[in-house]
Amino acid sequence: MTPLARLPKALLLMEALGGLMALCALLLANRWLPLPAHLDSKTLATALLMVGILLMLPAAWLMMWRTARAMAPQLFGRTTNNNKTRRRP
Repeated sequence: MTPLARLPKALLLMEALGGLMALCALLLANRWLPLPAHLDSKTLATALLMVGILLMLPAAWLMMWRTARAMAPQLFGRTTNNNKTRRRP
């Protein structure tokens, strides 16, 4: 079984890019990041935040899926045969 928190490199890259976009959205919303006068910072911040969240969702979904499979293997058609019974003295 693969470790729960180990993610493919593509998902890690998407996660990092999504976090960077969310950070840029925060900076734009607070007007800490300068923009040309003809661009609307509020609309751009909203778009960056939505795209950032969408980029972070696949990694969150994969970790949730792995957690659910580890916690309840019977729901996913996997059974474990651990017949380790303790003997009572």
